Amino acid sequence: MLEGVRPLSAITALRNLPNTASGRAIRLGRRLVANYVLRRLIKALITVWLVVTATFFIIRLMPGSPVEIYIQEQMSLYGMSYDDARAQASAMFGIGLDRPVIFQYLDYMGNLLRFDMGTSYKSFGTPVISMVAKFLPWTLFSVGLSLLLSFTLGMILGMITAYRRESLLDHVLSTLGSIFSSVPNYLVAMVIIVLLGGYWRILPIAQMRGSMTPGIEPGFTPEFIGDILFHASMPVATYVLTTVGGWMLTMKSSTIATLEEDYVTAARARGLPDRRIMTAYVGRNAILPLVTQLAISVGFIVGGSALIENIFVYMGVGKLLIDSINQRDYPVMQAVFLIITVAVILANLLADLLYSRLDPRIRTGGGGEA
Repeated sequence: MLEGVRPLSAITALRNLPNTASGRAIRLGRRLVANYVLRRLIKALITVWLVVTATFFIIRLMPGSPVEIYIQEQMSLYGMSYDDARAQASAMFGIGLDRPVIFQYLDYMGNLLRFDMGTSYKSFGTPVISMVAKFLPWTLFSVGLSLLLSFTLGMILGMITAYRRESLLDHVLSTLGSIFSSVPNYLVAMVIIVLLGGYWRILPIAQMRGSMTPGIEPGFTPEFIGDILFHASMPVATYVLTTVGGWMLTMKSSTIATLEEDYVTAARARGLPDRRIMTAYVGRNAILPLVTQLAISVGFIVGGSALIENIFVYMGVGKLLIDSINQRDYPVMQAVFLIITVAVILANLLADLLYSRLDPRIRTGGGGEA
């Protein structure tokens, strides 16, 4: 290499490309490849396609098919012969399950690109999208409320235990948080039903089933709001008990690390009151790791509700998923798994973008552009 001559950087090389159609196309392509947001978006789309494809084929590997289950039901309930039940199943389903799986997959992907999730096998003629729209709001309400309560309570308790380190309150709350965060939520749900509903008879379990009392008129009225809170109270309590400990312990460690920063020491040296230091200096910085964790947790709202809703007979999308699995209702299963996949991937995408804004080195690493 000649002395005094430096190699061109990647950006300089791009700028020195000829101002022709091909040169402009090369510059645009390289900028798109280097764009952090676009890279993450393409990766998310590919991940969705892979998961949807894997889910489609895995579902069809399950023992039993919708036709076989329907035939067994007709034979056991109505005493029909196998041939008659088979003929009736073929006439009622009309879903082409006898076609090769690859053609079923191509039809499914083609319909999905048109935002058509098909019709339910069990509820003949009912569009899957309408079934999901009926059950999904209840899951978003119960688990969303639980996440908001557990996050807020965990954040407050975490800061309190951090400021009162090695105290009796710190030891008690940290121990309880560790215990509850390590216990599966379905075990807590079963304990609530057995003890509070069965042994002590404190809760009217039978009346609390479902998402609302039949006959209640939906609307922003005290009667309706109180009724839906009454039915969602046990799932919400289960979610909060099993997640608040994790938020509290994370906030505690983050707050302790923030309290050791130099700017906190400087604020105390300036004589600022503890309340102002806690809110303006410690709280704002300690909560940053929890914000990205919260964004990821939002994505698991749908998927984490299946067992709890089934135990409490809460009519959310998790209960819909369990019922569709038992009945081998392929379109409903695929729709719910698609929603779970998209929710989780979107949550991770938002967390990545949020982190890239908090730390610009992430999106500019390796010479990439923002």
